[in-house]
Amino acid sequence: QVQLVESGGGLVQAGGSLTLSCAASGRISTINTMGWYRQAPGKQRELVATITSGGSTNYAESVKGRFTISRDSAKNTVYLQMNTLKSEDTAVYYCRLRANSNYWGQGTQVTVSS
Repeated sequence: QVQLVESGGGLVQAGGSLTLSCAASGRISTINTMGWYRQAPGKQRELVATITSGGSTNYAESVKGRFTISRDSAKNTVYLQMNTLKSEDTAVYYCRLRANSNYWGQGTQVTVSS
């Protein structure tokens, strides 16, 4: 059984920064993609950023240049460094691991006050 545990969410003022972490545990294929998604109230869940086990990254246009995704494969941990945060970044952020199956974390709230 694979488990994902997120941390690092919170309240921050617009223009500030936060770093999210997601640690995966269990039987995990070495070939996988980890990523961050977010869901704002009344909206569908959307992709924020992903990173493959080979290090290839993909970002939503809305976060390019402000967010950076990285991973420590030895620790099965993925990070999301979020800079220059805007009120529209307010959402619950979910970690996802895609390998043989899809796994999701429980979500962590990020609130950006204007």
